[in-house]
Amino acid sequence: MSVLKRPIITEKSNMQMEWKVPQYTFEVDINASKAQIKKEVERVYEVKVENVRTLIVRGKARTRYSKRGIIKGKSPNFKKAVVTLSEGNEIDFYKHI
Repeated sequence: MSVLKRPIITEKSNMQMEWKVPQYTFEVDINASKAQIKKEVERVYEVKVENVRTLIVRGKARTRYSKRGIIKGKSPNFKKAVVTLSEGNEIDFYKHI
């Protein structure tokens, strides 16, 4: 199973991609270490990774109303990794569109 699940494309992450030293955000396996994330990004995208920062995003409480009453639940927790590339490297997520 791959450590990387998907890139996170938001307004903030797009802004970080355009910096002099670009940063890219990925959703990763919740048990993945920084070393595993670094190795996987370098292997998949063929770039040089300088730094990896991770955070676990806690799931939000969700409420749904149905005929049978109120159904309460929670969205799952997930882990995000912010990967800083070496200067001169970049990843193009849009090249296959």
